[in-house]
Amino acid sequence: MTGFSSPGEVADALKSVDYLPDDRISQVVFLAERLDKPVLVEGPAGVGKTELAKALAQIHGRRLIRLQCYEGLDESKALYEWNYRKQLLRLQADEGADWAEVEDDIFSESFLLERPLLEALRSPEPVVLLIDEVDRVEIETEALLLEVLADFQASIPELGTVQAVTRPLVVLTSNNTRDLSDALKRRCLFLHIGYPEADREREILLTRVPELPEQLASQIAGVVRHIRDQPIRKAPSVSESIDWARTLLALGIEEVDEGVTTETLHVLLKYQADIDKVAAELGT
Repeated sequence: MTGFSSPGEVADALKSVDYLPDDRISQVVFLAERLDKPVLVEGPAGVGKTELAKALAQIHGRRLIRLQCYEGLDESKALYEWNYRKQLLRLQADEGADWAEVEDDIFSESFLLERPLLEALRSPEPVVLLIDEVDRVEIETEALLLEVLADFQASIPELGTVQAVTRPLVVLTSNNTRDLSDALKRRCLFLHIGYPEADREREILLTRVPELPEQLASQIAGVVRHIRDQPIRKAPSVSESIDWARTLLALGIEEVDEGVTTETLHVLLKYQADIDKVAAELGT
């Protein structure tokens, strides 16, 4: 990994790939490299947590390996599993052979299927490992991650301990739908990414939608900030404000007013109750 000499250099590198960090993001990324620790990025959906991992992969020229977490994720999907069909064919082909020899064969490398965690550890080139939405897995499943995050190794009973060939840069994301274990948090540097201030969101819009006029970007950022202050079920994310900007451009709209906002709220909000509530508030 390129050695950054300061958080400012991190900020410049991220900006070069169109990711606009604040000071805290730049500092935590800098420290993650210096201390060789994973980063746990927490915050609401759509504020750039996953995009941070993608940006880091881009600036370092690394391949991104992504483990998408979900309820029911287990070792066979996260770490490794055996190619059972191939093992069965091997057993059928050598029926009657000495079991010890067959067992050594079917639990060898040629029958092993790598999943994201093991793939990241065994990669000959350094990678960025993204463990996305880690709060979606059960608490018990977090144990799968602890050995990887603490020692960058994994235990496979049939083969022994697999040490990392190269050290991956690890980014975990969480939408904070449940509390993560203390053991997991201890192994990581913590970073919270919330909704940006209007000025920073305006910069993000201008970066992500280069053809957007500055005045329209300011109006969009202001309206979105106002909507987020309302007591609604799901506030619009940064990704949704970007979608709204592109929507307004596609419709040829040059200025945001109450009518334009009301007619296009479905781009920003994903629940009809929220749309009705904000539309009513705009009309008062």
